[in-house]
Amino acid sequence: MHPYFSLQGRTALVTGGTRGIGKMIAKAYVEAGATVYVCARDAEACQQTADELGALGHCHAMAANLATEDGVLQLARRLGEQISHLDILVNNAGTTWGAPLESYPIKGWEKVMQLNVTSVFNCIQQFLPLLRKAGSAANPARIINIGSVAGISSFGEQAYAYGPSKAALHQLSRILARELVSQHINVNVIAPGRFPSKMTQHIGNDEQALAQDTALIPMKRWGREEEMAALAISLASTAGAYMTGNIIPLDGGFSL
Repeated sequence: MHPYFSLQGRTALVTGGTRGIGKMIAKAYVEAGATVYVCARDAEACQQTADELGALGHCHAMAANLATEDGVLQLARRLGEQISHLDILVNNAGTTWGAPLESYPIKGWEKVMQLNVTSVFNCIQQFLPLLRKAGSAANPARIINIGSVAGISSFGEQAYAYGPSKAALHQLSRILARELVSQHINVNVIAPGRFPSKMTQHIGNDEQALAQDTALIPMKRWGREEEMAALAISLASTAGAYMTGNIIPLDGGFSL
């Protein structure tokens, strides 16, 4: 690997790191030389992922329920007992809820906003001390938030809270990028379009639905694991050291 993209000697936390986009990023970071902590609610899934990716490098399990403030606080405390600094924080954990407009439940709205916005803000708050210790003018610490083209486009697909939650995350990221740049912490957003994940499997497993979905994408296909991995590595490495406050669609042109 070219040294511009190496993460050798760096430490990363990837929330929602046991499947989908989170696992793609965690694997990429392990392969790039980082020591990676994967976080998810399911302790067994965390350990399985850590064992699998550990065969490629250094990966550790860190189970936590980030949907609650107490879960975030516990994660910060436990990780702080194991590491002295955190070079890269990837806030990927998220959820969605779909229902017709007339019957869309407030509990669904609140659940999506809690995990997709409030929890991310809380994670950033709690990990700031470790990020500050890692960052320098030459090599800033990185916060990479996983947004969505749903926060840019108006295709709601009856997931009424999801797009607004991601738009809120995009704006939060811009605000924090401005505030934290003087502390040598970069904040950027990857806004994915369609990638294989649990959230999209109901489309990917239906041939007709998949054809209809890809017809809306200028490149006529979903994103690939290596494409997500490459962008995530770029933002975390020397390639992304001079980037902050960016919302980067990775969507085959869908947001156009």
